[in-house]
This record gives sequence, structure tokens and C-alpha cells, in this order.
Amino acid sequence: MKILLLGANGQLGRSFAEDEGLAARGELVAATRDGTLWNGERAETADLAEPGLDALLDRVSPDVIVNTAAYTAVDRAEQEEALAMRINGEAVGELGTWARRHGALVIHYSTDYVFDGMASTPYAVDAPTGPLGAYGRSKLAGEVALRASGADHLILRTAWVYAPHGHNFLRTMLRLGAERDELRVVADQQGAPTSTALIVRASLSALDRWLADPGSRDELRGTHHLVASGHTSWHGFASAIFDEAYARHLIPRLPRVVPIATADYPTPARRPAWSVLDNAALERHVGVRLPDWRDGLREVMDRLAG
Repeated sequence: MKILLLGANGQLGRSFAEDEGLAARGELVAATRDGTLWNGERAETADLAEPGLDALLDRVSPDVIVNTAAYTAVDRAEQEEALAMRINGEAVGELGTWARRHGALVIHYSTDYVFDGMASTPYAVDAPTGPLGAYGRSKLAGEVALRASGADHLILRTAWVYAPHGHNFLRTMLRLGAERDELRVVADQQGAPTSTALIVRASLSALDRWLADPGSRDELRGTHHLVASGHTSWHGFASAIFDEAYARHLIPRLPRVVPIATADYPTPARRPAWSVLDNAALERHVGVRLPDWRDGLREVMDRLAG
């Protein structure tokens, strides 16, 4: 089996590559936008902003396409919606069209931003969508295009993703917490901080079930929510980050974390106030446990401290 990993330099793609779980399941071909991996090694070149994906797909001829590549600049997308739509929408449809013609499986990652954030209970997979901004619209377009392609696919929606590498909330908080005595953090948005390690493990479990049990594919095929269990605010997440970091001597002191409202921290793009996704179906269909978000945070902090 040949597996193509797109976006291998992103925080999720790099976690897949470092985990080595995909490589243990088949011949892994990693692809990045410039053809170079974060560690200097060579990779295939795959820029989803440009046409010509079929040439790469024909040459590699993957049985499984794991698409972690995405346009993720939420605020900039308000001015670059056409580019976001190309990468997150049109290119995903092209992957699906190729996969349908060649009998390949596409594992693709989407986001809580496809919802409007107006709910008060965890969003079910089939809940009505309603993106608030350009980024969410582009990710929803990718979902629609992949489903319409007719390809075998797993769309895994996740949220509040972080890793010990890359650009994310956790790393920003650690940097600011080492520099400042006080930080102001939004407290009226709710979600489930989800580590890339959890996403990788659950994705591999889903792939294993797909491969080992063809009879399960009808219930696996489609959209699932892959997030940690429980939920908190950005303020709660920041406070937990600092508590765990201080306990491991990653920061010299505990900064004061002041709760603020979204209105006190205006951004070009609107964020969903409620980004809590119901992950029970994935646990049931794949037989995987999605632990509390605090477990993932402690795991990442242990890695950073080690």
C-alpha cells in the first residue's frame, strides 16, 4: 500500500511524519509546498494553490491520500478568500476526483469553523453548517467537493489544534508567558483543545479499521468529529498551559491571566463562540477513546520538558 501525505511541514503533517505510524502501514510519500521537509530532507512538491495535482497523483499513484495541507490564516483569509477557496476547496475536490477514478481513499481534515458557534450543546456531525467567515466557507467548500467527487473518504473535523511545534496557541502562550507578568485572554469562546498526537492516533485507528474490516466502510465513510473530550475557554486553556508549564520549569513564574470578552479583542474574522463538537460517533465507529483535553496538554508538556 502506498500512502501520500500532503502538507507534511504543517503541525499535523509533521506529527504524522514524526509518529511513523503511516510509514509502518505502507510506503509513505511525503509532500510539501516547496519539496523540502522541516528537517532538510527532500519530499515531493505539492502546492495546492497551483494547478497540476493530477501529475503528482499519477506519478505517486497512492492507495491512500492523507490531506493535512490547508490554508489556515483565519484573519488573512478575509482578504484572500479566493486563495483560501482554491487550497481548501477546489484542490480538495481535485483530490477526490482522482481518488474516485483510481479507487483510493482520501482522509481529509476540516474544522469547527464550518459552524456558526451559536449552539449551546456539542455539534453533531449532521448539524446545520453556517460559517462566519472566509476560512470557514473555504473549508466547508472542501467538504462539499470531496463528498460530491464520489471518492471513498473520511472527513475528520477537528478544532483548537496544537502541537509542540509549529504556530499555535500553546506555543504563543509559552512565549508570552515567559516575557510578561500579565496576559489578557478571551474567555467567552468555548472549545476542546486537541493535540495533533491525538488526531494522529485516532486517524490511524480509523485507517486500520477501514483496511481490516471492509464491512465497516459504509459506517466509516463520510464525516466525523475528531476532538478531545471536554471543553474550556481560551482563558481556561491558557491558565492550564501556564500551570503545567510552571510545574515543569518551562516558564520562570506564573503570569496573571485576565479574562476578557471577544469584543475586547477584535479581529478581522469572526470566531465561533461555541466550537464544541460531539465526538461520540467516532469513538463508537472506530472503537477509539478520545480522552479529556487536559490529558493531551499534559502529554505535550511532558514532551516539551523532556
